[in-house]
Amino acid sequence: MRAGLDEATIAKMHDYEASDLSPRVKAALRLADALATDHRGVDAAFVARLRTAFSEDELVDLGMSIAFFLGWGRFIEAFDILPTGLAADAAPWEP
Repeated sequence: MRAGLDEATIAKMHDYEASDLSPRVKAALRLADALATDHRGVDAAFVARLRTAFSEDELVDLGMSIAFFLGWGRFIEAFDILPTGLAADAAPWEP
């Protein structure tokens, strides 16, 4: 883990809007949520708010990183790829 990312910080991400995370971190998490659940809701106003926290280069890097991990999650689930040592009956996406 990168310096500053500990279990307490990760726990705050569950309800990040009510947390004491920085406005910049909250903006990044809002983008991740939007891309995961309602990508069509990322409109000009949403992007304008992001631009107050991130440069254009940072937005591209952030958006591409989020998109990669969302896509990777879908890929490994679709192809039933499990991390080494994880039993099929312990997969987190199984009900």
